[in-house]
Amino acid sequence: MLHPVGPLPTAVYWRRRLLVLVGVVGVLGGGGWLGATVATGGTSPDDPVVAGATGAAPEPALEQVVPSLAAVQVPTRGPVDPGTAEPAAAGRVSGGACGDDMISVGVRANPSSTAVGSKPTFDLVVTNTSAVPCVRTLDKGLQEIVLLDGSGNRVWGSNDCYPEASSDQRTLQPGESVVFPVLWSGLSSAPGCAAARTTPGAGSYVLRGRLDAAISGDTAFTLT
Repeated sequence: MLHPVGPLPTAVYWRRRLLVLVGVVGVLGGGGWLGATVATGGTSPDDPVVAGATGAAPEPALEQVVPSLAAVQVPTRGPVDPGTAEPAAAGRVSGGACGDDMISVGVRANPSSTAVGSKPTFDLVVTNTSAVPCVRTLDKGLQEIVLLDGSGNRVWGSNDCYPEASSDQRTLQPGESVVFPVLWSGLSSAPGCAAARTTPGAGSYVLRGRLDAAISGDTAFTLT
């Protein structure tokens, strides 16, 4: 082994042996590196995930996995009518103002027929017809009852000679009615009490009421 013999010069045999020795060392070194990689989980000191770490890689924070609730858009509903569980109609907000479409105005005659010259009482009735509580101004100056004859001519008005003033704002519950009685003197009148007052004769008449711009239907009334 140390003194090779053959037809070629001795230096050639030594060079061949040196190349074989280098190849063997390379194979042994590569196998050792592969074994170390498998034993350490396949990472290297230069791997940015584990460089400088003292334990296992940290798990991602919860908000990186699950979106923040603040970023989730939740659909909202408008005001709900308590009686129907459906969104309230536009303008029908609980605790808001009672629009004219949320109330009814009516007139009652007590009694509906009376003798000429008597002094019956008429009632102005305001009712919350909506499904939500609402606020309405019920001042005396906004209330009026008028008496019309069979031809539609104005005979009497509650504000003609003795107009009243008050400050009255109320919250009306759904279906709640408020009643304002008016005593009629049995005499005719004109706006501002400008005309002479007379006693209307027997016949069929009509009562009509209003609260500000909200107008009632007609109620039959008879003088006998």
